[in-house]
Amino acid sequence: MLVSLRRVLSRPLTSIGLTCMAALLLFNEPTSMYYYLTLAQLIFVPVILEQLVLLKNWQKLIIVIGQFAVTMLYFTQQDFLILLCVLAYLLSTLVIASHGVNRFLRRGFTNTAEIMIDIGLIYIVMGGLWFLAFQLQLNTGFSPIITWLTAIHFHYSAFLLCITVGLIGRLHMTRYYKFCCAVIAAGPMLVAVGITFSRIIEIISVSLYVLAIFSISFYVMKWRLPHIQSLFIRLAFITLCFTIIWSFLYAYSNLTGKIIVDIPDMLDFHGLLNCLGFGIAVVFAWSLYTPPTKHNDYSFPVSKIRGRFSPTNKPARGLVDDMASFLNKMEIPVLIVEFYERTTQFELKASVQWETWFKPFAFVYQFISRKMGQLNLPFSSKTIVMDGEILEVDSQNDGREKPRVWQRSINGEPVFNAIYSQHNDATNTYMNIALPLPFSSMHGILQLSAKDGVLYLTSDGQGDAGTYLAIGTYVIKLPLHEYFVIKEQKGILIATHDMKLFGMKFLHIDYQIEKKTNR
Repeated sequence: MLVSLRRVLSRPLTSIGLTCMAALLLFNEPTSMYYYLTLAQLIFVPVILEQLVLLKNWQKLIIVIGQFAVTMLYFTQQDFLILLCVLAYLLSTLVIASHGVNRFLRRGFTNTAEIMIDIGLIYIVMGGLWFLAFQLQLNTGFSPIITWLTAIHFHYSAFLLCITVGLIGRLHMTRYYKFCCAVIAAGPMLVAVGITFSRIIEIISVSLYVLAIFSISFYVMKWRLPHIQSLFIRLAFITLCFTIIWSFLYAYSNLTGKIIVDIPDMLDFHGLLNCLGFGIAVVFAWSLYTPPTKHNDYSFPVSKIRGRFSPTNKPARGLVDDMASFLNKMEIPVLIVEFYERTTQFELKASVQWETWFKPFAFVYQFISRKMGQLNLPFSSKTIVMDGEILEVDSQNDGREKPRVWQRSINGEPVFNAIYSQHNDATNTYMNIALPLPFSSMHGILQLSAKDGVLYLTSDGQGDAGTYLAIGTYVIKLPLHEYFVIKEQKGILIATHDMKLFGMKFLHIDYQIEKKTNR
């Protein structure tokens, strides 16, 4: 425990923050109300940041300048110096947020715990902007005290709480925990929207927020945590359970006009306890031990091809060389095997059906997809014939094993250019499909399985399975899932292709696949 504390105290941002805070307490007239935010700016945020990310020297310098700038604001009344100080602090929050963005772009929509940490890091910019508005006395539509409280809100409820919930998620994860994360992540913005536009939205968002915090607190009391650390984490959430009731009563007062809790009450109880009981407790807890991430960086091969490209003129027979690479061929009909190994011998008919809620997006998107010649699905659900050819792709240009492109078109208009390859991990062989896009490529990593003579391919599987967007060195997992089902029926193949976005189905395609009569 002492070793952990010494290690934390020896870190530059932490030691500088403590020094600045000590200077304020010694040489400045006590203004405890404003110290709620200053403690977060000088100590809480830097300590948590140094536990989570590896900062470059120039980034450390900017954050240190931001710490000194916050301190200087207590000793100057000159408008120009105030402007420089708040801009310096805002710049430091942008540096912190850039780490949240960078972390997300290297992983994408996967691992709820890490996403919560990303969101917390990004939220700090909002705290910086509201701090700037308060110090420069900008007209935000709210009183100065509300502007200042909003700055606090984004340092504690957004930054500290989101990161704390994320770190807890590294230790334990349940489905309901993920629901609570969604509420807590959206909570700071929803509450702000409610305060700005609608008391009804405010009371609903605060009510959901209360439910989520009480639920997470229940798990914190129930789950096994590192012994000494658990005392501080549980103290932090017990404090939150008390203080969040004050937030609910304040929102209820705003809705009904009957004052139960007002701003002075919020400062005296809600603000003080969150600062001392929550802020100090979580910073101390994660200083003792920061659980490591359970996310492993993606290691599967990614196509290097971007945008339009020229394949070789050498034709390939099928999408794969041998279906035995993926599963036992005896588990599926011979016709399905032939389709994948001798694809050019088959004719496809398709009927595209967009879900009603997605049709406005599909209608607009078709104007973009036509120009790209990629993912260019028809808006109509009429059954159409898809023509296609399969050509080999230079593996040096693509970067994957034995790539071949399946170019599909409708009446001569390009629909898909999908480059097929495959790769293995310790347990599975995946179909690795790349769709080149402008400056990027989308990858569908499909896991194959068979049951009762039916072939299933899905991106919603184990290991590497998923849908990804590759941009430069970033590989981002997308909230998209694909489901293919292929079966033989009376000598022809019937296939369905469903796609979901954030768990909501937006696309269904019916395929009828027959052997060409002239072959």
